[in-house]
Amino acid sequence: MRVLYFAWLRTRMGRGSEEVDPPAHVATVGDLMAWLGEDRPGFAKAAAAPGVIRCAVNQTYAGLDHPVRKDDEVAFFPPVTGG
Repeated sequence: MRVLYFAWLRTRMGRGSEEVDPPAHVATVGDLMAWLGEDRPGFAKAAAAPGVIRCAVNQTYAGLDHPVRKDDEVAFFPPVTGG
């Protein structure tokens, strides 16, 4: 699974993307976020505040209950603002 990080989340993670191999119990975006936060303190801190991170699975907005598969591309980013 390819995970992408954008904007300040990219800075906090120290990278723009990574390849991950989540365990079998990771079935949804919420599960993935919890798993990523287990050993990535920057991600755990950002994910702790509801509404701070948005997600897209295969370039389509997705909620916490959206299923994920090992061949998906999952992107995390802050809410988009206009101006």
